[in-house]
Amino acid sequence: MRPIRYSFALSMLMFLPAHAQQAADAVAPEGAVDLSTEATAPVEAEDWMVAAANPLAVEAGARVLREGGNAADAMVAVQAVLGLVEPQSSGLGGGAFLVWYDAETGELSTLDGRETAPMDATPLLFQQDGEEMDFYDAVIGGLSVGTPGTPMLMEVAHRKWGRANWAGLFEDAIGHAEDGFEVSPRLAGLVAEDEYLPGSPSAAAYFLPDGAPVAEGATLTNPAYAETLRALAAEGAGAFYYGEIAEGIVATVRDAEKPGKLTLDDLAAYEVVERDAVCAPYRGAEICGMGPPSSGGLTVGQILGLIEPFDIAGMGPDSPEAWRLIGDASRLAFADRGRYMADSDFVPMPTAGLLDDAYLEERSQLLQGDDALPEVNAGSPPWDHAMLWGDDDAIEMPSTSHISIVDGDGNALSMTTTIEGGFGSHLMAPGGFLLNNELTDFSFSTHEDGVPIANRVEPGKRPRSSMAPTIVMRDGAPELVIGSPGGSRIIGYVAQAIIAHMDWGMDVQAALAMPHLVNRFGTYDLEAGTSAEALAGPLGEMGFETEIRDLNSGLHAIAVGETLSGGADPRREGVAIGE
Repeated sequence: MRPIRYSFALSMLMFLPAHAQQAADAVAPEGAVDLSTEATAPVEAEDWMVAAANPLAVEAGARVLREGGNAADAMVAVQAVLGLVEPQSSGLGGGAFLVWYDAETGELSTLDGRETAPMDATPLLFQQDGEEMDFYDAVIGGLSVGTPGTPMLMEVAHRKWGRANWAGLFEDAIGHAEDGFEVSPRLAGLVAEDEYLPGSPSAAAYFLPDGAPVAEGATLTNPAYAETLRALAAEGAGAFYYGEIAEGIVATVRDAEKPGKLTLDDLAAYEVVERDAVCAPYRGAEICGMGPPSSGGLTVGQILGLIEPFDIAGMGPDSPEAWRLIGDASRLAFADRGRYMADSDFVPMPTAGLLDDAYLEERSQLLQGDDALPEVNAGSPPWDHAMLWGDDDAIEMPSTSHISIVDGDGNALSMTTTIEGGFGSHLMAPGGFLLNNELTDFSFSTHEDGVPIANRVEPGKRPRSSMAPTIVMRDGAPELVIGSPGGSRIIGYVAQAIIAHMDWGMDVQAALAMPHLVNRFGTYDLEAGTSAEALAGPLGEMGFETEIRDLNSGLHAIAVGETLSGGADPRREGVAIGE
């Protein structure tokens, strides 16, 4: 499919009112849990389910579904509340990727709402005097802000698939913004820990009132955000990309201590792009996700394709040999990711070649030994035409959020949404939302040994992402709807949960709660305080360097069978609700 682009020339909306539906809630436990104990049972439902990172947001989506809306409608309500109650992770000032299964047509499609580089940006954006900037010098301020895509993605998804009244989808978020919401332990802790918030007047005024971080349990209001949502409800996403809200965004970026390049023309020109899903076979199913500019779908697909010849199921989740295979498969996939993956609208990419059966079979032969691979390099996948790229050095920070929804009609939605790092650029627009630092997902280098880097900055380009919203398909229907935040570790979190569910037979909640082991670039990250620590010795004997560390995923998933079975990552504050 040739990518379809949506801009405001097509933004004439017509909405149908919702109808009522009676049901009772089933809510998963919320808050942190001890991962060393047995996971709680998944939430079960007959008709529909929503899983996301905050109870207020999930309840907003549940209300929409209960009143007759569908998954696209519920997503708008969930995202609007998430941008209020966990603003450090996602919101109107960021971007998102969405994977959609349409029950009526049986088709999968994706929406690319990734931020774009301003048209005044150049490949030298994050260089000074020929040297790359320090990472956080680039993050904090206007230079890192890309054109936000989330508001238009919300509108495009609703226009294509939704059926509820658009304005009504913002009611919960507006009410919480005006009446106040209780500051969660996670938000309070992150505000207190962030060393850059006090230096940003626009953000400090909100998150550090009277100079002190907002406290857990305090009531926080955001009347400016309520007014922004009212404008969106009344006028559609055009209210964000034109007029007063847009002017406030641009002024915030260009008047920052480190001014950025964003202009009103960049906002007015923004487009959401509909793209084909990227699907990879695994254990008789199809693992379908987001293609370029995301590396998520391709890299998850490569990891699973590389381990498919091996009896991972027979080895079990406590087997060092299983984790040797998964870890080195991930290293091989990440080597290809660093070399080839970027915005395919700007650079030619071997998208089909990276998932080619013969190519993965050849690469899988590298896993036949008993020890960790001593060295990992990018492979040579089949190309439609030749191109040579250098290896990327981009850093992707572990913030973001994820939404999984299945509605009563059988539609399924998986959406990962972000402002990049925690609190993004640390700039708060006058409209009451944080602005992203997404441009730091580009490579700060332009070339390696004289060879151009695919993920370098270019005007209008979308930075590569690891977000991996995924729908596992079997016999033409969804089997699992899943995704996670976590920076470049998203890929490992999602792949591991799929393996846990499909190979090791774990229910969806157990698959999300199991201890994490993630290997991207050689060092094996083992989740602190969990049974994963016990694998440090065996993996070390195989030749891996290991590091015990916190691994804060935010997986949210729904397994689809005769009934719906949902789970929320106990490492965050999310829940699943279904009826």
